Amino acid sequence: MKQKKTNWLLTVLIALGSLFIIFPLYIAISIALKTPEELAQSVLSFPLGFHFENFAKAIEATNFFHAFKNSAYITIITLTFTILTNSMVAYVIARNLHKKFFKGLYYYFVGALFIPFPIIMLPVIKLTSSLGMTDPNGLIFLYIVYGMAFNTFIYVGYIRSIPVELEEAAIVDGCSTWGVFWKVIFPLLTPINATIGILTCLWAWNDFMLPLIILSDQAHSTLPLVQYIFQSQFATDVNLAFASYLLALSPMVIVYVFAQKWVIGGVTRGAIK
Repeated sequence: MKQKKTNWLLTVLIALGSLFIIFPLYIAISIALKTPEELAQSVLSFPLGFHFENFAKAIEATNFFHAFKNSAYITIITLTFTILTNSMVAYVIARNLHKKFFKGLYYYFVGALFIPFPIIMLPVIKLTSSLGMTDPNGLIFLYIVYGMAFNTFIYVGYIRSIPVELEEAAIVDGCSTWGVFWKVIFPLLTPINATIGILTCLWAWNDFMLPLIILSDQAHSTLPLVQYIFQSQFATDVNLAFASYLLALSPMVIVYVFAQKWVIGGVTRGAIK
């Protein structure tokens, strides 16, 4: 049996790439577990003692569980309605691209990808304020609408790869257009739904700018937003700040670790089909 040669160049590149990811994570965890005195001595050194009380203090300082509830509510509702609405819009466009109206609509969505957010930020603030949408529900609506341009672009390309014959067979069996979408098309969208779902979760959970300019009540603050407290009241307590940052990002890290198998598995199933 012939032994495969090791690609050392690729191995070194992967090792360097892993180092660029692991090293900043090590620094963040190390600082979060140190005392201010240990941090003053050396940033790179390993913590002499594991000061988990930093996390307890960070939870109390940011009212972590209340902010966690707000972030979870916004992320889950955004994810659900993004997949449901964006996939339906993309399906209609993908199957009617031969018509001028739907082709124009598709290019309208694609064109929206090139509009920088700062250009429309002020009109958005004024409009949401006048409509009374300065709460988590208004924020969810904006996430769904802003994500539609990119998601439609991705969905349309994937849906067009699905054979039309599957839908025609379902129609012959008595399915309506609504039934065709939910019974035939939507189950086949599992790979792309998983990908868009993860990207939507990461965006809605980690976003700082939209909650900052939209949410008017501090009781509605999300986890990224409450981190702003460390820029003022606790500006000198870096250890506490890093402990809070780790708490804020850990839920999405856990979600991604467990959800990536759905993306990989879904892409494989999609390739087979």
